[in-house]
Amino acid sequence: MCTRVVCTLAHVMEAAGLATVALPSNLRLAERMRPPRALYCEFPLGRPLGRPKDPAFQRQVLDTAFALLDRPEGPVLEKFPTVIEDEAEQPLICPMPPRYDPSAPAAVDEAQSLRPAWERTHAAQGSTQVGRVVAAAKIPEAVGAFVRISSGTPWNEAGFESEAQLFQTVMDIRTYYEEAAMALVDHVPAARAAESWLYRSTETGKVLRAALEALKSADPPLSPAVNFYFVPQSQMKQALS
Repeated sequence: MCTRVVCTLAHVMEAAGLATVALPSNLRLAERMRPPRALYCEFPLGRPLGRPKDPAFQRQVLDTAFALLDRPEGPVLEKFPTVIEDEAEQPLICPMPPRYDPSAPAAVDEAQSLRPAWERTHAAQGSTQVGRVVAAAKIPEAVGAFVRISSGTPWNEAGFESEAQLFQTVMDIRTYYEEAAMALVDHVPAARAAESWLYRSTETGKVLRAALEALKSADPPLSPAVNFYFVPQSQMKQALS
C-alpha cells in the first residue's frame, strides 16, 4: 500500500479513536503527511518487514513499530536502524529450462518453457500475482504480441484494446517471470534480482526493450508512463548480458 494511503488511513483511524502505527515506504511523503506514529524502514519496495524467511528480523521490526504505541503524543516518525539495499544491479543466475519449440520465436518458447517453474512456485505459495489481464497459460501468447510490436506492428493491431490493457499485460509478464525464477534458485534472492534477470538475461527482456523502442513512435501515441511499465528506471541504462 502506498505511503499516501497508509498515512491518510492512520489519520482517519486515529480520529475514530484507534491507535495506529504506519510503516511508510516514502520518507519525504511521511514527513509531509505527519501520521500520528510511523516507523520508516529503508527496505526494498514489497518487503515492508525486511528479509524474507527471517522471522527474527521481522519480529524486531514489528517490536520496534509497536513500541511507538507507548508514545501517545505525536506525530512520531522514527527510522529503523538497519538499511537493506534493493541490489537491482545484481541479476539472478538462473538455469534456464530447455526450449520446447525451436520453430517459435525465442521469447515465446522461453515463456512456455518456464511454465513448470511457475507452477512450482504457485503450488508452494498457494497464490499468484499473475492474472491482472493475462492468465499464466496465456503468457507465451502475450509475449508473442510484444514480439510483433517490436517488429513494427502497431500496438492496437497486436491484440490490445487499450493502453491500460497493454501496460497491465506487461506487468503480468514481469510477474510471471519473477515468480518462475523463484523455483529456479535455491535461495531467497535480493529484492530486485529477479527483475534484473528478466531484463538483462532473458529473451523476453530483450523483446520488452525492443517493443518499448518501437512504441516511442507509436500512432496513436502512448502516455509517458510507458517507460515505467515496460522497463523500470533501474534497468533503463543496464546492458543486456
